[in-house]
Amino acid sequence: MTAVDEAAPARPAHRSPQLLRWLGAYTASTLGDSVYYLALSWLAVTSGTPAQAGLVMAAAAVPRALLMLFGGVIADRLGPRRVVIASDAVRCLLTFGLAALLLLTTPNLWALAAVAVVFGAVDAVFLPAVGALPPRIAERDQLARVQGMRGLAHRMGSVLGAPLGGLVVALGGTASAFGVAGVLFALSLPLLAALRLRPLPRENRAGAGPARRDLADGLRYLRGHPVLGPLMIVVLLSDLGFVGPLNVGLALLSEQRGWGASGVGWVLAGFGAGAGGASLLLTVKGRVGRTGLVMGWTMVLGAVSIGALAHVPQLASAVLVALSIGLLAGLSGALCNALVQTECDPAYLGRVSAVAALGSLGIAPLGYPVTGAAIGAWGPGPVFAVSAAVCALSGVYALGVRAVRRAELPGRQEARAESPADPKETATPPTKTACPGPGG
Repeated sequence: MTAVDEAAPARPAHRSPQLLRWLGAYTASTLGDSVYYLALSWLAVTSGTPAQAGLVMAAAAVPRALLMLFGGVIADRLGPRRVVIASDAVRCLLTFGLAALLLLTTPNLWALAAVAVVFGAVDAVFLPAVGALPPRIAERDQLARVQGMRGLAHRMGSVLGAPLGGLVVALGGTASAFGVAGVLFALSLPLLAALRLRPLPRENRAGAGPARRDLADGLRYLRGHPVLGPLMIVVLLSDLGFVGPLNVGLALLSEQRGWGASGVGWVLAGFGAGAGGASLLLTVKGRVGRTGLVMGWTMVLGAVSIGALAHVPQLASAVLVALSIGLLAGLSGALCNALVQTECDPAYLGRVSAVAALGSLGIAPLGYPVTGAAIGAWGPGPVFAVSAAVCALSGVYALGVRAVRRAELPGRQEARAESPADPKETATPPTKTACPGPGG
């Protein structure tokens, strides 16, 4: 593996062939995910009862939540590029295999649940590795811009993937949709293989002993870090207050207001447009001064918008409120991710990314039934207010912790000053060890 020359003049992220390859791979993988999940949900709904379909779709969450932290250990041990390539390769083979199976027979719900479980296990290692990749291929002062580019790619995958999957299902059936998902996963592989990662100093690499030891080491690192430890609490509180109203409460609110399914779509489109605008802002601007302060205040203001959404009677007004939620939450989330990546030692990024992702994908979804039951008992107003208070608490906590409030994303001069003058100081010669070097 060739190390990136630290002494060479760095290009802006949107002009770097290295980062554009990564962005292309991430976009293809995100599109593949969207097509796969739509095809799986449609196949589950048409093959069983709504309850059985719900169980199939929920099957992926269990291994993802149980294995996420150890997925971070694997990403740090084997290197994020290697793990992402292996994950997309497995998803490619699974979707092609399911497409072939559908051409031969009709799989039962147990087979679909098994595929969902395997996908959830793959996600448990894929998501931490994706979070650990950008600092290994981009300059530190470009990470906010990279997060903006990633946000745009994610929105594109969400906005285009589902309609693409629905069109393919309508024209060629679910087998064709799984085939298209497999092609999209396959497209990411050569792009990922062409990435060049910065090597880690040998003393910082994850060891070859028991995985639980590396996991404990990563948790100790988080606990002792003045910025990263509090940021994990910020992320958890934000997710706990945010995902319930947007994923469960919005549908119930739309039903009570008489907006219908199309109303949900319009509100989600407003949220997506706002989040996309925040991503575009970071992609163009590249850096936001007083990062920690801006992140905390945008969380507080976004919480106010979440609480207001339950009291808006007209659909057009709700779309505008959702637009503000997307803009503020998208900006605060991207800044939070960029701070995590600039503050974290790259050797621990897989484990740190796993802890951050566990909140949104493992813990926060457990509140879905509670959110639904609470709205049924007390209506959307009080429930959205409580959720908004939890989101606001995340921003207040960020503003209250001095190290987080004063955290800054590095500019060009700071990034240069912190980079070693000679790449030989960090590069290590390739050797055969029990634990391969990160990045393959």
